[in-house]
Amino acid sequence: MSGAAPLAIPAARKLGAQSRFSFGIGSIAYGVKDNGFATFLLLYYNQVVGLPASQVGLAIMAALVVEAFVDPMVGYLSDHTRGHWGRRHPWMYASAIPVALGWILLWNPPQWSHEATLVYVFGSALLVRIALSAFEIPSSALGPELSSDYDERTKLFSYRYLFGWGGGLAMLALAYGVFLVPDATHPVGTLNADGYSHMAYFAAAVMAGAILLSSLGLHHEIKYLPKIAKSTETFAQHFRDFRLTVSNRGFLILMAAGVFAYTAQGVSFALSLYMYQFVWQFDRGDYNWLSLALMIGALGAFFLAPGLTKGGNKPRIAMIASFASASLLVLPYVLRFLGAFPEIGSPLLLPLLLTIFAANTACGVSAFILGAAMLSDVVEDSEQRTGKRSEGVFFAGGFFVQKLVGGLGIFMASVILAFAAFPQGAKPGLVPIATIDRLTLVFIVLELTLYGLAGLFYARFPFGRAEHEARLVRASVIPPA
Repeated sequence: MSGAAPLAIPAARKLGAQSRFSFGIGSIAYGVKDNGFATFLLLYYNQVVGLPASQVGLAIMAALVVEAFVDPMVGYLSDHTRGHWGRRHPWMYASAIPVALGWILLWNPPQWSHEATLVYVFGSALLVRIALSAFEIPSSALGPELSSDYDERTKLFSYRYLFGWGGGLAMLALAYGVFLVPDATHPVGTLNADGYSHMAYFAAAVMAGAILLSSLGLHHEIKYLPKIAKSTETFAQHFRDFRLTVSNRGFLILMAAGVFAYTAQGVSFALSLYMYQFVWQFDRGDYNWLSLALMIGALGAFFLAPGLTKGGNKPRIAMIASFASASLLVLPYVLRFLGAFPEIGSPLLLPLLLTIFAANTACGVSAFILGAAMLSDVVEDSEQRTGKRSEGVFFAGGFFVQKLVGGLGIFMASVILAFAAFPQGAKPGLVPIATIDRLTLVFIVLELTLYGLAGLFYARFPFGRAEHEARLVRASVIPPA
């Protein structure tokens, strides 16, 4: 470890309800954004605006790739910000209005040419992503700063994922039940252009409100955060040291797991609406039940992740959760191929699907919660090795991977649709069975492979509870047992 300065490790304390809820509430903005990008954006610009799916997927991926390279800069600036509001809050407060503005622009494209509209998609998507990074990276970096307790960190990120999923699913329910509803000129609600515009204005207000509520609710915690001396290093010096920081073995393993897990999630989310409409032929009312089932799954993860790891270690549970998530995700499609799943129109179809989807969500979200909690534990390991506390760098790295491969997932989904020869302006029940079969077969193989590899990497994480608590003892944060 370089330098002789004492480590700035926070106390291993339990947080109050206000702090836990405020830490979670901010992720509503991220959940709304993720839901919009992953579920509707490709469909909107392909089926409503009329751009080819492959070109839209490429434009979205390009925006995410460019933005992903901005994240390390956001992490660096957040780590090096000093003032009465600490390192994180100035960025959190400042992000609210740009996030809302970017979201409104994204879903209200002007009547431009084909090529100009693709550039517009790229630019407006990039604005949304960068603005939200200015909140999400500093806000997430508060997690390991608020407490060094092994179990408290899992609870904190359980709140974060619960609100993130809850916000996204609530917006999904409003989309299907309020905004994207059939009318005289739009017999298919998800093709209603005006509905997307109205939803964008509402969602923008929700996102800005969540960001401000979270920032205000955590403001009283600023005085308890580790006091970090003002850094005199230059940006060039920072990036010379950056290599040592990000070469941490635990961090690299989690990033590898994230590459596979977030690619799988990107493919799954981007294709979900196609699967619901064209494979299972959901009716309008079915989407309300779907939102409820997914919310039950996310709520299950809120209890499941902390419960399974209480007194135990996170890596093994994360591996099991990832394997279970993959198996449950593809189960209905495998059974459909085998002729062992209820037919379209059967009263058993929807309840069985929703039960499987809820269980899949509980397992998948649990794995992501534990991944974020393990990333928090890497902070102290790195600090003892390098003498620097770099929460912003680590969480920027996590978001870098998430966005880079999330964009790849959306692009892969567009390639899968092209491979399956999926028609534009398709109507449920009228897509050829051969097309549906090609789509689902590639989906099954990809999801099993990607989530399976993510689980194997989670299992390779190099330390658990005992190592983390021994590290805190050496730093004199907690007394030895």
